Amino acid sequence: MYNTLKLSSICSVMLLMYSGFMFIMSCLFMMNNSCLFIEWVVLNLSSCSMKMSIVIDNISLSFSSIVCLISGCVMMFSSSYMSNDMFLNRFIWLVMLFVLSMNMLIFISSLPALLLGWDGLGIVSFILVIYYQNNKSLGAGMLTILANRIGDVMILVSIGILVILGYWDIMVIEEFLLSLYLSLCILIAGMTKSAQMPFSSWLPAAMAAPTPVSALVHSSTLVTAGVFLLVRFFPILEKWALFSPLLLMISVCTMFMAGVGANYENDLKKIVALSTLSQLGMMMMSLALGLPMLTIFHLYTHALFKALLFLCVGVIIHSSASNQDIRLMNMLYYQLPLTSSCMNIANMSLCGGLFLSGFYSKDLILELSLFNSTSLFMIMMIFLSVVLTITYSMRLLFISVCNMNKGVSFHSKGDLNIYFNFSMLILSLAAITFGAMLQYFFIEFDLNFFLLSYWQKKVVLGIIMVGVFISMVLCKNFYNKKYMSKLDSFFSLMWFLVPLSTYPFVKFSVMTSTYILKCIDCGWVEILGGQGSFLTVMNFSKINQIVQFKLFNFLIMFMVVLMIITYFIFM
Repeated sequence: MYNTLKLSSICSVMLLMYSGFMFIMSCLFMMNNSCLFIEWVVLNLSSCSMKMSIVIDNISLSFSSIVCLISGCVMMFSSSYMSNDMFLNRFIWLVMLFVLSMNMLIFISSLPALLLGWDGLGIVSFILVIYYQNNKSLGAGMLTILANRIGDVMILVSIGILVILGYWDIMVIEEFLLSLYLSLCILIAGMTKSAQMPFSSWLPAAMAAPTPVSALVHSSTLVTAGVFLLVRFFPILEKWALFSPLLLMISVCTMFMAGVGANYENDLKKIVALSTLSQLGMMMMSLALGLPMLTIFHLYTHALFKALLFLCVGVIIHSSASNQDIRLMNMLYYQLPLTSSCMNIANMSLCGGLFLSGFYSKDLILELSLFNSTSLFMIMMIFLSVVLTITYSMRLLFISVCNMNKGVSFHSKGDLNIYFNFSMLILSLAAITFGAMLQYFFIEFDLNFFLLSYWQKKVVLGIIMVGVFISMVLCKNFYNKKYMSKLDSFFSLMWFLVPLSTYPFVKFSVMTSTYILKCIDCGWVEILGGQGSFLTVMNFSKINQIVQFKLFNFLIMFMVVLMIITYFIFM
């Protein structure tokens, strides 16, 4: 165990050092507005030249820095959280393989080579989801891998379309005859990886993975890969007339559905997963508004505070005897003061609290949604989703942190683990300061000058206050319900998206396999195969026995009769 703990600590230090180096390099590239593009030919096939290309710019360097910072903190967190696991060494190598796949996706701009990182993310995430090796984990893993395979197929179709052009590089793709089909395939691929409707059901199901995996994979890296892909392809996607309205409608529906579902959910990890789904919808919404750099900005800030929130959730679950039901949690502020403080920082940043990381990106997205020519219905849905975000964050705070004591009296908790504390403090510092640091680099790309009225400027702060007031009003009645009605089940099951995306396929496959089993395996295959041959041999053997027995009787009788005749003749 000492060797594996030492290995995890070494990996954590390496990732944090690499993250610091990448952050310094990204600052230099941003200040100099420079970009490196490295390309070499791998294979020449007829008129199509297969090239390997790497792009090093401010986006790839900064994203790699954020991913490795979160990975280092998660690795440090896992040193204690997974210390009782006999396969900790394997877990560490899987996480490192995931980080490698994510970096391949970030730096490679050639579409066939990018498929290595894209598929690597899907395969490693499947292995990590089924890590605990039980039926629930296997079901969640199969749902995850099958949903992500749709995106993989779309990437393969995109490669086939780009064969017509003779090159696959993302950075130099221009509009051509099949641009519409290419844009549609890339959009579906990004939607599946980022769990947009109707592919949303796999993200809450993937919470069957260990909590450190959820903090890394399902909050900041895997689910943002789809957003990152759409940002890379944005120059070709924005030329498609239906791209912006279609993506805006899908993203706003995802935001609203996830916000409503999180207010009805009682599983702590699934609440945070639905929160991630809501923020992914906000990233897609900002991309639909034509703001790719602001999308990247919110992606970075969200990755930091959401990873922090998952680590705090992991500490709470670890200290509560593996309990994940928020209705059984109580008075965490008195027992886990540091964890509760970090959790409040992450929650406030998620709500867009003043001068935290989430404020700088989220406030800009909401103000620009007012500034752009968007329909009134979409504006109302966007701000209603923001209100729902605040209500489920406050619900989590009121029930799990500040509520009365409902737990086991002899169970105690404590903030004495240095691995937990150090990783949470690093991410807390990042969640407080990175928004103010990164805004100077990202704002100038999308924003020159925009003018809002006095009331439009105040509406975002007003929405936050309204959300806090509604959550306080609902705290005593709605949040403490013990039984769920049919309407509650409808909302908690994500508008029945979970059964609709899983049960029909499972039922069809089970019914088909049962029919095949009865008609083929237990039917004509048995009749013509083993059982039929056995019955045929049995029937022939019975007939043979009857014939042999009758022949034996005939011979005995013939012998007796012959002996009698012989006796009378010779007498």
